[in-house]
Amino acid sequence: MSSRVIAIGDVHGCSAPLAALIEAIDPRPDDTIVMLGDYVDRGPDTKGVIELLIALKGHCKLVALLGNHEEMLLRSLDDPATRADWLMFGGHETCESYGGGLRDILEEHIDFMESCMNFYEIDTHFFVHACYYPEAPLDEQPETVVRWRSLRDGLPGPHRSGKVAVVGHTSQKTGAVLDAGHIVCIDTYCFGGGWLTAYEPKTGQVWQADEFGNLREGPPDFHRPD
Repeated sequence: MSSRVIAIGDVHGCSAPLAALIEAIDPRPDDTIVMLGDYVDRGPDTKGVIELLIALKGHCKLVALLGNHEEMLLRSLDDPATRADWLMFGGHETCESYGGGLRDILEEHIDFMESCMNFYEIDTHFFVHACYYPEAPLDEQPETVVRWRSLRDGLPGPHRSGKVAVVGHTSQKTGAVLDAGHIVCIDTYCFGGGWLTAYEPKTGQVWQADEFGNLREGPPDFHRPD
């Protein structure tokens, strides 16, 4: 059986659907799971999410990208002046999941976030948290773009590499996967009542679970812009 590359969208502290997707996917040692970032904040169990991801390393190859919410958390550790903004954007829920404040976050979990990458690519697709500049090589993309730029500001054109982009960050509040051909967004608003989405680019297979960990039984919804 050939190895798989499967991307999972923004988890935002929702450990139940993440656990359900991992069980449904049943990763093998030669599979690669690409997490698109934003593991923390907003949902109820950031601690449980990071624990699941660290454990997943023992079952397959895990590629974890850095999202803007991890960036805010890590910056808050070094610069207290930024802490209020992070807390307002979901940091309170993260602190509560660890039973206290920012300094109660486990060192192993901080190490995990600090080890996250800006992008990942395979022969047909590349993965970033948020967006990209079409003409810039992947290793020259500004961090403000790959972690912060919203697709609501306009879809980028196809990347110079010819590869299809798989992204998160811009929540699709209808719960539908955004598929524009050259870019696919799988942030399907799990913490807000949508789905957590896993997507295998080469086959198009999709797995989804709601915030309570219930797997979707019917086919996923897709939005294909004109």
